[in-house]
Amino acid sequence: MTDEMTIQVDGDEYVVGPDGDGFRVGRRVGGELTWLETVDGSLVSDQARTALANGDTSEDSLLQAVRGVVQAEVERGA
Repeated sequence: MTDEMTIQVDGDEYVVGPDGDGFRVGRRVGGELTWLETVDGSLVSDQARTALANGDTSEDSLLQAVRGVVQAEVERGA
């Protein structure tokens, strides 16, 4: 993955962008991009890493990883 891409999770849009061996998950609010979390690439499945590399935003394992980040943010109260 070389660029940021938009991904739909449960009806909401998030931005996924590269960060070393992992990726960042963010959200645009009022035109501003806020990064929510950085995910170590070793914590996600090979399928999710491949989907990121290929820009496949419909891959279930990638959606599950992003959903996990979103849920963690909700639980933290962000």
